[in-house]
Amino acid sequence: QVQVAESGGGLVQPGGSLRLSCITSAPTLDDYSIGWFRQAPGKEREVVSCIFSKDRNTLYAASVRGRFTISRDNSKSTVYLQMNNLKPEDTAIYYCAADCVPAGVASWGQGTQVTVSS
Repeated sequence: QVQVAESGGGLVQPGGSLRLSCITSAPTLDDYSIGWFRQAPGKEREVVSCIFSKDRNTLYAASVRGRFTISRDNSKSTVYLQMNNLKPEDTAIYYCAADCVPAGVASWGQGTQVTVSS
């Protein structure tokens, strides 16, 4: 089972940017699809973005497409989520996992809090 650790969250004003990092224990990161998810208070956890194994195809939720970019650095076993033009509705705890579907995740990390507020 791949272990993950999220970091990079914080408080940012609307329109600002953050880069989240997901450090994994994967010996070969390309063997895994890695997803970013978020959960806002009172809402279900949702997929934000995913980068697939091998071909590195990506997917984005409609709400973040064009503002967020997912990427991976195999040499560091790390997946990044660059978030630009942040909006208050992006406020949530962000999680990463070695899956692209929340139901497929066996255990979650602690996540990293992102707060977008003026």
